[in-house]
Amino acid sequence: MRTLLNLIWLIFAGFWLALGYFFAGIICCVLIITIPFGIAAFRIGTFALWPFGQTVVRRQDAGVMTAAGNVIWFLVAGLWLAIGHLLTGIALCVTIIGIPLGLANFKLIPVSLAPLGAEIVPADDPRTFGMA
Repeated sequence: MRTLLNLIWLIFAGFWLALGYFFAGIICCVLIITIPFGIAAFRIGTFALWPFGQTVVRRQDAGVMTAAGNVIWFLVAGLWLAIGHLLTGIALCVTIIGIPLGLANFKLIPVSLAPLGAEIVPADDPRTFGMA
């Protein structure tokens, strides 16, 4: 079922979302000081490309610089990305077929708000359950 949902997602939303995140990542990597944001954009783009069967886990060893970077990200891009994912998710949830795709959009909101210090892991990873 994950594969089918991922293929439907890829055709209707994932490819374009990932393309946007990858483009932003390239721009951020060209500007040397924003390379951590570019790497985060690539990570979110990969997650946006194939979201079913994956989840976001916060790293416990993230420090003060990660928090400061997330504040900058939130102010510059995170809020707008989250609003975009929210509105797109609501629009997708209007149809019964679009509900899983809307929920996948909602799943992208936390990582689009604060991507630094987040890892994308398979849904059955032990870190998902807090065991690691």
